[in-house]
Amino acid sequence: MSWFTDRHFFLLAVIGYGLSSAYSVFLWRKGFRKDDRVNYFLLLAAAALHTVAMFKRGFTFAQCPVNNLYEATTFIAWTMVAAYLVLGIFHQLRFIGAFASHVLFFLGVFALMPALDPPHAAQPDFSNGLLSLHATLVLLAIGAFGLSAIAALMFLTEEHDLKFHKLRAIFSLLPPIQRLERVMNGLLLCGFFLLTAGLLFSPFLLKEKFGVYFKNDPLLDYSIFIWLFYLALLVARWKFGQGGRRFAWSTLGSFAFIMLTFWGFLLLSPIHHQ
Repeated sequence: MSWFTDRHFFLLAVIGYGLSSAYSVFLWRKGFRKDDRVNYFLLLAAAALHTVAMFKRGFTFAQCPVNNLYEATTFIAWTMVAAYLVLGIFHQLRFIGAFASHVLFFLGVFALMPALDPPHAAQPDFSNGLLSLHATLVLLAIGAFGLSAIAALMFLTEEHDLKFHKLRAIFSLLPPIQRLERVMNGLLLCGFFLLTAGLLFSPFLLKEKFGVYFKNDPLLDYSIFIWLFYLALLVARWKFGQGGRRFAWSTLGSFAFIMLTFWGFLLLSPIHHQ
């Protein structure tokens, strides 16, 4: 077997995320008083390897690589690092990488578990283009929710420093707390629209495959619940002026809930394994 398979490229990417995560600890200990260009380029190099892995897997099956838990997890991680690299162009938002690297490393290690990537059948599950688009939009939404949660973590960190370590907050290079809140809200809104777009395809896909517009399924029910939860979170933000610390904790907690439960519901879903 050739060394340069897609999984080996992804392994190299995870090592890069691990190096970035370790370097981020140094930035945390220094109170973010140093520009993290090094961290940005570490993540850029890891993202390049990650992209090669994604393309090699996609070309192998001539479709978007979202057929099992390994591919879904790597896709979510790739979405997050790609979005960060765009945001990181702006100096004020570059420190998101110091927080994102830990999440990316965790997702990468999780994805590499052999049980998540069983051998493909001759015809992969997501051969239909519309189904691939549906899966891609949902996974992009999760990636946006992940970045929003990272911005929420940065918000909570800076708020803590402002409250208990005023000198450290003054010398920190983290972006202003108001900007972090706007980024958190914008990413959350982006993820909500992507999730909405992805779910809109569900009735048509069910009709095409099962002849009905709705079919009881654990993952579908779970996705609707997540959609309703984020809708309530956004309504609380706009209608009732919920913001600041409470909104940040809600954003962070909701993504943590997704990370702990999404994979189980995917495994329990019969219509996503037919």
